[in-house]
Amino acid sequence: HVQLVESGGGLVQVGGSLRLSCAASGYTYGSYCMAWFRQAPGKEREGVAAIGRSGRIIYLDSVKGRFTISQDNIKHTLYLQMNSLKPEDTAMYYCAADSFCSAVPAGFRYWGQGTQVTVS
Repeated sequence: HVQLVESGGGLVQVGGSLRLSCAASGYTYGSYCMAWFRQAPGKEREGVAAIGRSGRIIYLDSVKGRFTISQDNIKHTLYLQMNSLKPEDTAMYYCAADSFCSAVPAGFRYWGQGTQVTVS
């Protein structure tokens, strides 16, 4: 039973930083693509960053140079370091996992409950 539990969200000022964490369990960590998505009110869920099984990393253009995705294979935890935060980064952030990376939410079977990030 795959479980993903996010933490680390909160309220931060413009220009500030947050680090999100996603604790994973129920499968062989490292055997799945891991990704962060976000969804703002009234908008579609969008992919923010992903790290594939090979270690290849991709980012949404608007977060390149500001966000960094990483993982700790011993702790079975995925991270998203977010710097220089902007109001448009305000959203619910979700961790997702599946065998292969996908740019669309439908490509991921497993999801966490989300953690809210508010930038003001």
